[in-house]
Amino acid sequence: MASTKEIKNHINSVRDTQKITNAMYLISSTKLTKAKREWDHTRPFFQYTQKEIKRIFRTAPNLQSRYFYPSQDEPPLDGTYGCLVITADKGLAGSYNMNVIKEAEKLLNKHKDTKLFVVGEYGRRYFMKHHIPIEQSFLYTAQNPTMDRAREICSMLLDFYDQEKLEKIYVVYTDMSGIEQQAKVFRLLPFHRFEYMEEDDLATDFEFNPSLQDVLEKLMPSYIAGFIYSALVDSFCSEQNARMSAMNSANQNAEKILAELKVEYNRVRQAAITQEITEISAGAKAQRDKRKKREVQDEHR
Repeated sequence: MASTKEIKNHINSVRDTQKITNAMYLISSTKLTKAKREWDHTRPFFQYTQKEIKRIFRTAPNLQSRYFYPSQDEPPLDGTYGCLVITADKGLAGSYNMNVIKEAEKLLNKHKDTKLFVVGEYGRRYFMKHHIPIEQSFLYTAQNPTMDRAREICSMLLDFYDQEKLEKIYVVYTDMSGIEQQAKVFRLLPFHRFEYMEEDDLATDFEFNPSLQDVLEKLMPSYIAGFIYSALVDSFCSEQNARMSAMNSANQNAEKILAELKVEYNRVRQAAITQEITEISAGAKAQRDKRKKREVQDEHR
């Protein structure tokens, strides 16, 4: 059985750990609020770009572009795929990172000729440890995503795509809808025309200058960069939310451990007090017996 000193040290250790988890919870909460606020500021431009692409498709349904998925009578795209994997820089976020990596591995197993483009130190270390080649590792941190970084990633992926080094581009990230989060695989390029052809109230009597094709060529990089930025922000928010949940669970477990340790400490302390009382009582009884025995011996003299 552990001594009271050992239990006290254990209690102090748990309390020190709890201070760290509380601090991490508060930091993640602050980062989550900031990232959501920045994304809300950028969202209107991204949504407007989507509407403009939809307007182009409504205006010219037969417009051809390398960004569109081929029609059914054309051969399928079975060449080299590109996969942008967005993870965190560190762990302590529950299953957040592994959920993304599992989805990426499913894609790799399904299509062997896939090149990885990785954001986040956790993903880089995982793929290097398992000897999975990485085509391009974006060395900046996954923390605090910015539109400039999204444009850099977009530019590199589009260069590969325009040079026909990639036939499809996927993004593996964590989508955060409300308080729920889920690892997703999204095909960024090419996309099906019908995805932007839903009926809505967008007018179709527009003139495009210099041409529809030129406008589309200008819009697509902005749209793709916007989607990548949204994926980075969603992933970052999901990471902070997952870390908050993990730290909250750690705090609750710490409270349970502290409660159990306090009960054990009181039990050991009570046992020690009882032992001391028993020893004192036994010593006092031994002294009384010794004194009586001496008195009897003195009477017989």
